[in-house]
Amino acid sequence: MYRTSKHHALWAGLVLAAALALPARGRAADPTPTELLRRYDQVMSPGTFDGLLVMIAHRQDDTTRSYKFRALKSKDDKIRTWFFEPAAAKGQEMLRVEDNMWVYLPNLKRALRLASRESFQGGDFNNGDVLRVNYIADYNAKFTPSGDDKLWALELTAKTKEAAYDRIKLWMTKDKQQPAKAEYFAASGKLLRSAVFEDVKNFHGHERPAHIVMRNELASKRFSEMTMLDLKLDIDVPAQKFILDDLGR
Repeated sequence: MYRTSKHHALWAGLVLAAALALPARGRAADPTPTELLRRYDQVMSPGTFDGLLVMIAHRQDDTTRSYKFRALKSKDDKIRTWFFEPAAAKGQEMLRVEDNMWVYLPNLKRALRLASRESFQGGDFNNGDVLRVNYIADYNAKFTPSGDDKLWALELTAKTKEAAYDRIKLWMTKDKQQPAKAEYFAASGKLLRSAVFEDVKNFHGHERPAHIVMRNELASKRFSEMTMLDLKLDIDVPAQKFILDDLGR
């Protein structure tokens, strides 16, 4: 009887130890900063896509201007846009190939160089926000306190001069690893912009925020809204679409 009780007690102890170990083993490990950064790129700029977007720019004088455009991305990370509205921008196109950006102006019938940190169509997003979403290539990332147990926060520092900002603080949700908000800084530490990512939608199987509000922290009344109307993934795009000489055709 004594041996049987001792035997049962031993087995009970082993079972309890195994049960206590299961949650630790079964629980998925938290993502690393690099993994979260890669996830941001996958959400906001998947491998290939064809998107229809509207940007509304709210200006300091309380006027607004709306831009409707199409964005096309190739599998080798080239992006081209076509503008449909307003009338003043109709026929304009933009192209990014690696670190080079151009805007095609139909009235001049030629393409002019753009810089990553210049304003996108006079709004509060810059060209890099729209044409160059490649954070894994442009930034180093580390964790920083989030102030919210439902969010991860990353501090990003630029590792290339082509990065859209010198430093970014980016918050991502823990449940779905979607971007939630961000702050964008100059090299001096001055806050330039802040963004809120809202209204996560499923676009043909791909979930991402459909609405982004970018506030200009240097001009109190200025902000811009970017809304994704449609997004198709895994498309086959002719390489010719991403050649500079094809702009305007």
